[in-house]
Amino acid sequence: MDEFIDTISRFPTVVFTAALAVVLVFWVLVLIGVTDADGFEADADLGGLGLGGVPVTVAVSVYVTTGWLASLTGGVLVGRTDTTGVAHAALVLLVLAAALLAAWGLTRLLLRPVRTLFPDEPGPSRLDFVGSTCTIRTGRVDGRFGQAEVVAEDGSTAVVQVRTSDPDPALSSGRTGLLYAYDVAGEFFWVAPFDAALDPRIRP
Repeated sequence: MDEFIDTISRFPTVVFTAALAVVLVFWVLVLIGVTDADGFEADADLGGLGLGGVPVTVAVSVYVTTGWLASLTGGVLVGRTDTTGVAHAALVLLVLAAALLAAWGLTRLLLRPVRTLFPDEPGPSRLDFVGSTCTIRTGRVDGRFGQAEVVAEDGSTAVVQVRTSDPDPALSSGRTGLLYAYDVAGEFFWVAPFDAALDPRIRP
């Protein structure tokens, strides 16, 4: 135990010990809701170091932890040697450099399976359909009933609930409608009849 305490409080392990203490305090603050785990996303990009694809806080936490373990191992081994003076200082600096490189390599390796949990782009939202045209799939649409099929940007289709405050015969099965608003509470779209001839994107 004395050897452990002595090693983590000596250079170079003490550098990682201090960083690890900061990391632990940060995650405690996240757990109790004082700060946000993604609070540093806009301030740093670790993609150039091969550590991207996950929140910066996750990458830094893994890097600091693996660096601390590598430095601790190297510090224990150096402490058990009989070197002194310049030779000892050289070994200490070698441990620091090795720990930094080992932490980088191990972090890249450990983050690979984790990246799938953090997609680069947010998933599709129903609000993305607002302003899109749809095909009515029910015989009628009114203030309480109606469904339509809408095509997403990636080509996939979805059947959504649609409503209208003014029932119109034009909103019948197979006809085209315009999704102009989304009701979050009711989880449905407000729809209106759509005339392709009035679409400014279509040239005559």
